[in-house]
Amino acid sequence: MILVSACLVGINCKYNGGNNFNQKVFDLVKSGKAIPICPEQLGGLATPRTPVEIKIINGKKYAISKDGIDVTEDYKKGAREVLEIAKKLNIKKAILQPRSPSCGVNKVYNGNFDKTLVDGNGLTAELLKENGIEVLSSDEI
Repeated sequence: MILVSACLVGINCKYNGGNNFNQKVFDLVKSGKAIPICPEQLGGLATPRTPVEIKIINGKKYAISKDGIDVTEDYKKGAREVLEIAKKLNIKKAILQPRSPSCGVNKVYNGNFDKTLVDGNGLTAELLKENGIEVLSSDEI
């Protein structure tokens, strides 16, 4: 079984209420090989919601909304919920939405809301990797 970002299968859970439909990922779920998750919603955030980017402050990662609100704890809670699902189902692989402050793999936005990408992972992608789960971006499949 594989965990996949829910927005990739057409579930309208993106910050703007939309999705990032990906046919390959949808086919994995349809065939019973994958389970969709949305860390932001699992963390208690509403849809739609204010855009959030990862900001590094004094070496620590924070999830900060465009209007300056620190929502790091909501993002961490969602990441922990996703990890718990992965552990309970013995999942070893995830395919996640690129650039997301939760699901971003290898690249995320820089926290200045200027569309600049920097090296790094979203909070969920990072937690999954730290726990031995292979994490791929949907761009990689």
